[in-house]
Amino acid sequence: MEKMYNESWGPILKPLFQQDYMKKLSAFVQQERRQFEIYPPQDLVFNAFRLTRLQDVKVVILGQDPYHNVGQAHGLSFSVPQGITFPPSLKNIFAELQTDIPGFQTPTSGDLTKWATQGVLLLNATLTVRAHQAASHQKQGWETFTDHIIAKISEELENVVFVLWGSYAQKKSVLIDERKHLILKAVHPSPLSVYRGFFGSKPFSKANTYLASKGRSVIDWKL
Repeated sequence: MEKMYNESWGPILKPLFQQDYMKKLSAFVQQERRQFEIYPPQDLVFNAFRLTRLQDVKVVILGQDPYHNVGQAHGLSFSVPQGITFPPSLKNIFAELQTDIPGFQTPTSGDLTKWATQGVLLLNATLTVRAHQAASHQKQGWETFTDHIIAKISEELENVVFVLWGSYAQKKSVLIDERKHLILKAVHPSPLSVYRGFFGSKPFSKANTYLASKGRSVIDWKL
């Protein structure tokens, strides 16, 4: 695990990288990279931790797996690099933003880096995936790693909004102290569930209302 993250995360990440399970995970991912196409590229696996400093985290949007098609994954949950077609979930996120945030217009790029640099940690529970094989790197250690990070954010920071979409993400609520933070739950923005309560859930304006009420600067969601 080369140093591919902002130094503010060092006190949390460095001890984790020394754990046996992380050493095994690292060996597993390296072996997978020798045999298969793995996403995202190695230098972008910890992109969320590079773009968002620990002390700046205001919102955590939790995803499950990186995108597994060519060129999509770049280490930020739900985000795709410029020039890549929007995946269905991201399309639905932008549709909700249009009704939730006045003046939001669907952007030409699905790159959410602008959110990340404002304090939105775009964290997937699993940080790597084999090309075209969803969930192929689950249960190898990534979830233990990211669970620890969610718990540490809850423990060390105050007044963070955790956005948990879908049952998988919502299970992570046990890691979060609701007395110090706001948890926003809704169904996943995938086409299968989006009409069962994602549309109209207004997570972006709710997050900003909470941040403002705690004296924290709000997120400019426009891209």
